[in-house]
Amino acid sequence: MKDEQLKHESEKLSNTIFEKGMDRRSFLEGTTKIAGLTIGLSLVNSLNLESAEASSKLGLHKKSDLVFPVISDVHILKSGTADLQKWGSALHQLNELVPKQDALVVVGDLTEYGYVEEYDRFMSIYNIKKQPKAVSMIAIGNHDYWNGLSVIDSQKRFIEKTGMESIYYHKVVKGYHFIVLGTEDGKTEGTFSVKQIEWLGEQLKLANADDPKKPIFVFHHQPIKGTIYGSEWGFSENRDLFYDTLKEYPQVITFSGHTHYPLDEPRTIHQKDFTTLATASLKNMWVEAGYIQGELPKGAETFSQGLVVEVHGDKVFIHRRDFTQNDWIGEPWVIDCRGKKNSFKYKEKRDQVKPRFPKGSSISIVDTTSTEMNIMFNQANDNSLVHSYKIVAKNNLTGQIAKEFRAFSEFYKDPVPNPFVQPVKGLQPGTSYRIEVYAIDSFGNISDTFLKIDGITKA
Repeated sequence: MKDEQLKHESEKLSNTIFEKGMDRRSFLEGTTKIAGLTIGLSLVNSLNLESAEASSKLGLHKKSDLVFPVISDVHILKSGTADLQKWGSALHQLNELVPKQDALVVVGDLTEYGYVEEYDRFMSIYNIKKQPKAVSMIAIGNHDYWNGLSVIDSQKRFIEKTGMESIYYHKVVKGYHFIVLGTEDGKTEGTFSVKQIEWLGEQLKLANADDPKKPIFVFHHQPIKGTIYGSEWGFSENRDLFYDTLKEYPQVITFSGHTHYPLDEPRTIHQKDFTTLATASLKNMWVEAGYIQGELPKGAETFSQGLVVEVHGDKVFIHRRDFTQNDWIGEPWVIDCRGKKNSFKYKEKRDQVKPRFPKGSSISIVDTTSTEMNIMFNQANDNSLVHSYKIVAKNNLTGQIAKEFRAFSEFYKDPVPNPFVQPVKGLQPGTSYRIEVYAIDSFGNISDTFLKIDGITKA
């Protein structure tokens, strides 16, 4: 791609956006932010400085009834520094943001393989950084079994190294019930036995009898299939029994890790019969298959996110944190403590508004080879999140579709790239094509309008 041509086209496409000065928060609220250009990066840096200064004040109440962080998928290795740095940085930020934590929950995959050295390195940082008065709750994940030991011995090692009383247990903190579950073997999708689920039902009954107007917090490593974004990675065995046990109590709020999917995505909260939440990962980011960037996009290794949960009055506030950027993600999600289903606002089909391209949006071809065209266009807007684009290349001579694929909007990046550059590959030499770009939001709504441009590959 020619640098001067790219610079010229980028400036042309971005003039109006620079004037608006949009940042990551505005992108998650239905607009876009600048990336990839010197002037844009300067603007973003100044915005990030402002948000970093304000981050400790944003959203958190001065006096909460209950506050606790939830993180998962730390994946500490036997050696190295990057994993320990991420782990230590996350705990440090949480201590700065929430200096008086009531509890701290880690939802599985503490380690990469469940080796002694990995547990020791995990706990060495944890014991230094944890707040003495915060109740520690740690769940076992599938990776914590991958050590060559038997299931029983892996569980014994987890209990011995973390100090937890069992792989599943029930605690009460300041009158609020916390139920921690444990996957029972190293299967990727997870295993929750009938015995454990029946125990869960008994604990839910006790918690509800104690105070039916308070939320009940439930933690398990793998998600429940058919709920949150990424729950295709959840468990199938006893899934319906697990779900039906929880749905008797709409005040339940569950937290699961495992997927490593980004919290920027609005579907990481789901409400139907109760509330389910994802907890992302400290190790890296994964996203769903079927997109041109792949399931581990470039830069996925820098990813590190988690949650801060706050009960204030009759509301539960879920604050999403990006530890890499030292900043909040979007606005807090707010849940009614009483768990009334008619108050649920994060339902699966809650958004039917289609994304749209802003007035004056443009598309251009910035470089061409014999088999490829590099296109550049303004990101679309949406009331929730522009998740991806459908890009179609039609042969102008035959009218047939020569190439069709989907590309993430790269909503998971900070800053989010705008203008967006995407190669269209696999074309024929010396052929005229029409390129069409359609925007798709998180809930599958597709834009009515689309951007289009004609171009010819080199012979």
